[in-house]
Amino acid sequence: MATIIRDIEIGANAEFVWAAVRDVGAVDRLFPGFVTEVTMEPGMRHVRFATGWVVHELIVSIDEPLHRVAYASVGGRATHHNASMQVIPVAENRCRILWTTDVLPDSVASSISDVLNHAIPIMVRTLETDAKAGDR
Repeated sequence: MATIIRDIEIGANAEFVWAAVRDVGAVDRLFPGFVTEVTMEPGMRHVRFATGWVVHELIVSIDEPLHRVAYASVGGRATHHNASMQVIPVAENRCRILWTTDVLPDSVASSISDVLNHAIPIMVRTLETDAKAGDR
């Protein structure tokens, strides 16, 4: 099984970032222009990307004490896809997001890694801009 790990530093308060990450029905706000639509049903979100690609994600856990969201993509190219995002405080106005994805088959990992490499700068810019503006 391939594991993809991204350790992302964010110039914003951990509680502010956690409020955005834990809002699993609003990932379009974290990735504006990259994610174009999110629809929810109990325990599941459907995410549409700007490319038209739609991903169906089972919401596994929203863990308040750990500031961790876990989800699994279902019905796609991967036979197994489990991911989590955990917000970790670093300083008063800095935190990290540890984004871990386990995926099978291994051959799918490079395309997921490419998606993350494109999405992460959008998320960082959005969170830091919103934190400075006091929007969240």
